[in-house]
Amino acid sequence: MIAEKSTTAIELLDRMTGAPKVAFISGQKVSEALMYLSANGIPNAKHEEYKYCNMDALFRKEFKQAAYAPAAVSGISDYQVNDAVTIVVENGRYNPELSDKVVIRGLHICSLSEAKLGDKVASLADPNSDAFIALNTAFSGEGFYLGVQDHSEIPMTIHVLYISSSNGEGVVNPRSFVEIGQNASLHLVEQQVVVGSGKVFTNYVSEKLVHENGRLYNTILQHEGDKGYSVNTTVAEVKRDAVYDATTLTFSGQVVRNNHHVLLTGSNSVAHLNGLFTAEHNELIDNHTLMDHRVPHCESNELYKGLANGKGTGVFNGKIYVRKDAQKTNAYQSSKNILLSDDATINTKPQLEIYANDVKCSHGTSTGKIDPNHLFYLRARGVGQASARKMLLASFAHEVIEKISDDGAREKAIALFEQYHP
Repeated sequence: MIAEKSTTAIELLDRMTGAPKVAFISGQKVSEALMYLSANGIPNAKHEEYKYCNMDALFRKEFKQAAYAPAAVSGISDYQVNDAVTIVVENGRYNPELSDKVVIRGLHICSLSEAKLGDKVASLADPNSDAFIALNTAFSGEGFYLGVQDHSEIPMTIHVLYISSSNGEGVVNPRSFVEIGQNASLHLVEQQVVVGSGKVFTNYVSEKLVHENGRLYNTILQHEGDKGYSVNTTVAEVKRDAVYDATTLTFSGQVVRNNHHVLLTGSNSVAHLNGLFTAEHNELIDNHTLMDHRVPHCESNELYKGLANGKGTGVFNGKIYVRKDAQKTNAYQSSKNILLSDDATINTKPQLEIYANDVKCSHGTSTGKIDPNHLFYLRARGVGQASARKMLLASFAHEVIEKISDDGAREKAIALFEQYHP
């Protein structure tokens, strides 16, 4: 049965995206990816990591007869971020016509083929570790590279707008590699949207490498609407004295799966993962995080918050993994969630896996409804029921939104939250 599913998955992607065109990934990695798919297939509910997100059933139901036809994209004004340089990646390809024309010293932007990164590509996102990394490795197209040279502090925020489009049913595999040099820094906003009349499954893979004393401040905005289905995999390596600060905000998408893995490989490295998701109607928003502490004297912090309404389902599964030699680790994780209807569901699973003995690690989770005492407090002071509820939800969400260091990205996040929670 597994072989049948694997064959179906490979043929399906070949039919929707065409033959593999991955000149920037070694042939060995592509072969490993195809072998992994043949052996394991697309995950279903029997796979522990995908127990709440049956991707095999999704492929068979929603994309079994897909015939990919990209939709025309004419403008991006609705998506722009204030005071940011916008780079447009359309269906996995850099689109210079829709992108801002600007040259910034120390910043390098091009396709992965032009970047000639050699074995760096697919060095962090291992195609033998996950089916969707394997799918992307085997079937990604041109790819996108963003690099900051050593000792360069980019003065402007870089906004990468990923547009997935279809007038039928389509699958696209955008891939990116972001590299921050030594003593360099960047504010990066990544925005994921879907346009066109058809359904789109977008399989993002992003590898992020932060070199010694580098700093990457990353905001990810996801609002793909009821036509959008996606798996979003980010694998970040943080080297000595470096900082990786990422905030993921998911406002819409029929099915959204976020895999965010951080590898702390240098002493005194620091990582912050923050997230906010809203699951409305029948949406499924599934967040999986991994903080992999590999060396001593590292710090990580996680705060994820979720709102579920209607028959929406939210998932948070976060693991802190402390290896044997990673003494003096300091790691904290928190998941807080609010159910806005009786039919909504949120599943949380915080995990600690510790093999060192001189560490400070903790995690906590809570799920419930809006506190009636807080509502009563506001109502007693003349605030209407709807306004009081809106104020409480905004306060709940803004604890995460306020962690975004870039002003333009924070303003965009607030506007999107207000749009989806008027």
